[in-house]
Amino acid sequence: MDFTLYIIIAIILFVIVSSLFTVKQQSAVIIERFGKYQSIRNSGLQIKIPIVDRIAGRLNLRIQQLDVIIETKTKDNVFVKMKVSVQFKVVQERVYEAFYKLEYPHDQITSYVFDVVRAEVPKLKLDDVFERKDDIAIAVKRELNDAMVTYGYDIINTLITDIDPDIQVKHAMNRINAADREKTAAEYEGEAERIRIVAKAKAEAESKRLQGQGIADQRREIARGLVESVDVLNTVGINSQEASALIVVTQHYDTLQSIGAENNSNLILLPNSPQAGSDMLNNMVASFTASNQVGEAMKKSGTKEKEYKPKRNLPPQTDFPSQNNPAE
Repeated sequence: MDFTLYIIIAIILFVIVSSLFTVKQQSAVIIERFGKYQSIRNSGLQIKIPIVDRIAGRLNLRIQQLDVIIETKTKDNVFVKMKVSVQFKVVQERVYEAFYKLEYPHDQITSYVFDVVRAEVPKLKLDDVFERKDDIAIAVKRELNDAMVTYGYDIINTLITDIDPDIQVKHAMNRINAADREKTAAEYEGEAERIRIVAKAKAEAESKRLQGQGIADQRREIARGLVESVDVLNTVGINSQEASALIVVTQHYDTLQSIGAENNSNLILLPNSPQAGSDMLNNMVASFTASNQVGEAMKKSGTKEKEYKPKRNLPPQTDFPSQNNPAE
């Protein structure tokens, strides 16, 4: 009697345990009764009839990812390997179709990805494949959605995560990019050198212009000073010839004094005899007289002089008395 009771209790416990089962969150369980579809059970504690009902399968309702590696050829005959990541999930309202209509969903999705990629990539050159990879991904998603929605699968997104050309092609592309960058760098360096040369030439031209203007201003002031000096000497009764001789002698000795006062000056030999000033003035007067004679001869021969404007008629060459012979 006690043994029979134990058997009954064991059978009851077995029936209860066999009747209860749990379904995880974001999962679905398909129940069949004698091999025929009975119901779909969602997350939580569920009950089924022992022996009569059985769990036919479980489906994951979370988003899944399938990575597909494809080797194909571009329009310019370059073989590339592409990695396409497909994110998909089972639609909760269509668990029946997902379980009974499609036995191997991963294989089905892979086949569609191969078909679309090998139809789109051969239309593009290698550079365009990199630039338009998003367009290829959109085409894959559109084709998969149209095909897989019938089987209860929703394609969330498709991503082309890697494009790997042949190793020799990659080396060639790297060389092309390096050469292009070197060309651009050389162009910038040449432009910079041209700018430096132009700026230097402009600076030198401006320097020469200012230097010439300074020399012209200096000579103009010297001439003005000489005229004023002659006028001042004329007011005290010294004629133009004597004034000119005095100015020349004064400048001569001022020059000697400045050279002697310079500490680091090189050796310069200048005439310093008492007749030096007179000789220099005579030579200057002779030069001006010869220039005037040449100008008069050119005027008589009908030649037009350009930029020749004599300021005054200098007196003829005159020997000035020297300090060695006051009686002269």
